[in-house]
Amino acid sequence: MTTSVLNVESLPIPRPEHPHPHWQRNEWMNLNGEWSFSFDPNNEGISKHWYSNFEFAYSSRITVPFSWVSPLSGIGSDHKGIGWYRRTLKWQSIDSQTRLFLRFGAVDYSCDVWINGVHVGSHQGGYGSFEFEVTQHWVADLENTIVVRVEDFDHDYQARGKQGYGEIRGIWQPVWLESRPQTYMKDTKFVTTIDGQVNMTTRIIAQEAGSADFTLKFAENSILHTEKIDLIAGENEFKLSIHITDPILWSPDTPYLYEGELQLSGSFGTDTVSTYFGVREIQTVRFDERGYRWITLNGKPIYLNGTLDQSYHKTGYFTYPSDEDMRDEIYLMKRLGLNFVRIHIKPEEPRKLYWADKLGILVMEDMPCFWGNPDEKARTSYEREALEIIERDYNHPSIFSWVMFNETWGLKTNAQDIRLTSDLQQQTSYLKETQEWVREKYHWAKRLDPSRIVEDNSPCNYDHVESDINTWHFYINGYDQLRSHLNEVVARTFPGSDFNCIGGNVQSDAPLMNSECGNVWGIEGGAGDSDLAWHYRYMMNEFRRHDKLCGFVFTEFRDVTNEFNGYYRLDGSDKDFGYDAFVPGMTISDLHSPDFIVIDAPPCQTVSAMDEVKIPLLRSSFSDKYHGQHLQVKWELWYDNLGTRVVAQSEHMSVNWDGYGVADLLPLYVLMPDQDAVAVLAVSLINNKEEVITRNFITFDVRSGNQSVRFEGGGDCINIPVDAYKEHNFEQQWEAIQCAKINGAGQGHYAYDVTLPDGMEKKMIGEIEIMFEAGAKRVLARNLEGAKQNEMGLDLMHGADARVEYNPNTYYMTDEERHPSRVNVLVEGKQIGSFYLPDDPADSRGVLSWHYQPLANKLDEAGSYGYLCKVSVPGQLAAKLDRNRSFRLELKAEGGGLALYGRNAGRYPIDLLIRYR
Repeated sequence: MTTSVLNVESLPIPRPEHPHPHWQRNEWMNLNGEWSFSFDPNNEGISKHWYSNFEFAYSSRITVPFSWVSPLSGIGSDHKGIGWYRRTLKWQSIDSQTRLFLRFGAVDYSCDVWINGVHVGSHQGGYGSFEFEVTQHWVADLENTIVVRVEDFDHDYQARGKQGYGEIRGIWQPVWLESRPQTYMKDTKFVTTIDGQVNMTTRIIAQEAGSADFTLKFAENSILHTEKIDLIAGENEFKLSIHITDPILWSPDTPYLYEGELQLSGSFGTDTVSTYFGVREIQTVRFDERGYRWITLNGKPIYLNGTLDQSYHKTGYFTYPSDEDMRDEIYLMKRLGLNFVRIHIKPEEPRKLYWADKLGILVMEDMPCFWGNPDEKARTSYEREALEIIERDYNHPSIFSWVMFNETWGLKTNAQDIRLTSDLQQQTSYLKETQEWVREKYHWAKRLDPSRIVEDNSPCNYDHVESDINTWHFYINGYDQLRSHLNEVVARTFPGSDFNCIGGNVQSDAPLMNSECGNVWGIEGGAGDSDLAWHYRYMMNEFRRHDKLCGFVFTEFRDVTNEFNGYYRLDGSDKDFGYDAFVPGMTISDLHSPDFIVIDAPPCQTVSAMDEVKIPLLRSSFSDKYHGQHLQVKWELWYDNLGTRVVAQSEHMSVNWDGYGVADLLPLYVLMPDQDAVAVLAVSLINNKEEVITRNFITFDVRSGNQSVRFEGGGDCINIPVDAYKEHNFEQQWEAIQCAKINGAGQGHYAYDVTLPDGMEKKMIGEIEIMFEAGAKRVLARNLEGAKQNEMGLDLMHGADARVEYNPNTYYMTDEERHPSRVNVLVEGKQIGSFYLPDDPADSRGVLSWHYQPLANKLDEAGSYGYLCKVSVPGQLAAKLDRNRSFRLELKAEGGGLALYGRNAGRYPIDLLIRYR
């Protein structure tokens, strides 16, 4: 056989930037790129000396640092087992006396490494970074061969996390060589306080005893300090405290980093490391006379607007294709007005954490879970890996919390259902001895890092043991159900309560916070791919009603392979929440403002025309930016009268904005229109510069009793229910939303018989106008083949096919993808108008489609709506109709399907209207 040698130097390097910008030396070599690769299904590589038989030709090429399962690896095989990597290269340090280290960002799961046929080390664990010194085995000026053997068999004891979306088998983070002097700095930990105190602990590995100078230079040398230290041979720990006058504090709004370098110099030369720190403090504090704590950043309460991030990319899986992709992830979060992210059941890549530090977003970082029983082997593996994670990521100012376990995964003994258990099964499968081990891990993490919040278990089974933060998960759809649930949780949260605890444990005064919420799991069979905008607005509003609640984690940041409830699609494209249709300029970020106006009312109410409705308001403040100021609450009640925006009321009131937390404001009294309408109460909080701080809204279905519509220029109308058609010829046709909406797939028409008033009632009909609400009709697999529900178990959470088009709740939320159609209007066979229908949208604008959903946990084309279509009948044809007083009306789709909305569906409270005068 011939040797397979790659000319990797001529190829572009993927992920060329330094993998660990928080600890970076200048002399290093990136080893990302093409390596030789072979699977070893029969485990014969060691016996046949693949590590030293350089004549053996590996079968494939793989692109490091991408998991061999991912498309970007060039392999794209979900092979569970053994993989071998090989690369041959030259590299020589500038100083021949330096030490050389081979470093790995992460390898899943266990690996062995050889240099030039000599075994240099082993490592176990899929998420931590590790290194091997290879100095004595590396030959300068000659080709050196690196061989890596990786095993990944998904053992029950492995900390795997939630890899079902895309496995991270093999090397999945960057690999690099690094040169250091004989005596070098292993790491430094920074602990800061907001008065400017910076406490540093540096571990130094010394080749021999002697003295050295330790120098730090930060903020363009404005912080400069040198200290002489004595070293012993081996590992040394050196502590140093400095004080910064008038420190610039790190926060999501002002993510200032003290960037610079550490130097260790002596007879061995100089070791220089570029690094950074942020000055900030995370605490939990009682304010005023409250019997509970809030989370504080830099001594002030912070309301945590957060999202769950699976950190999954469609081509790299859990490895981002580029540094720009990681940066853009943080940008996309901040664009939504979020100030924190929970990295779900895995530590984040250090490079992405760097962008969280640099751009400013707080991070709650989970430890990855194992899925088997919590036996001794699983515990030992977990502890080793958790230590690597905390040690590596300790210095990121963005990280404010460590989460040791999630939803009791890996903590139940011989439990079949990992997620949903009865109270009895939960008590018996989450053993008391395991609970005590979890308590031990909580205290262990607190000893390792007393500067951060530590959570024992982020629970969906109300099973805390001991924690710095009292969080819980819920997935509930429906306003009444959600409101009732939050009221109960808040009422049962107080020191000494056994709610949300297990094993006889009780609550402390720890802050109450939600750590997972949404409606993806709160709907029978899962939400499929459906609108989340309607639910999201009232959920945010309900959270802010409660003074005791200090934040949330929405599931999730992006769609993933079988959960479609992200703010963004998996490819990062936008979804359209539609809020600006209610309050001009409103975006989702208005719901994340630290200063917020709560409208203490349902998202939509059915009311009678001319009713006066009392609307309670609350203010929620988790910022002191406007404290002591008088702000303005401006509001208006408006409605869309068939394309004309009508403002029924418009007022403002001055409010004294002072103090943290939630407090009552004066209520509003709004007078409803005197006709059928979808009325909107739009509220804005304005500062003294006339700038909008936040916006909010609710809606009303106003009913007059006779479906009256007021037309400009007068006229009467005939209302025809959309399902009162005389015929249709669509191949596929069905009703939705209790027959208030009808759908036809593909090409076809709906035909109606229209009878105008006779001559006794209306002597002459001079003008006829036809109005209706229509959308295109995207046909799903369930419309053709019938619905199929998913089993809501472990497989689905591990990434199993969601059958989204078969899901009975699916109706795609409005996004950048369009499915247009065209509807032609024919009267007596003559086309009088044609309307382009850009899409079949579903978002918060589908007020009536949401309001008239019969069940909260089953969705029937919820949030869907159409476009207002109005066409006048030409004069000659109108004259004919004046004589005959009846005609055939056809609404004909050219091929993209047709959805027609009646009085109780869509955006407009109308049936098919025939206006005449």
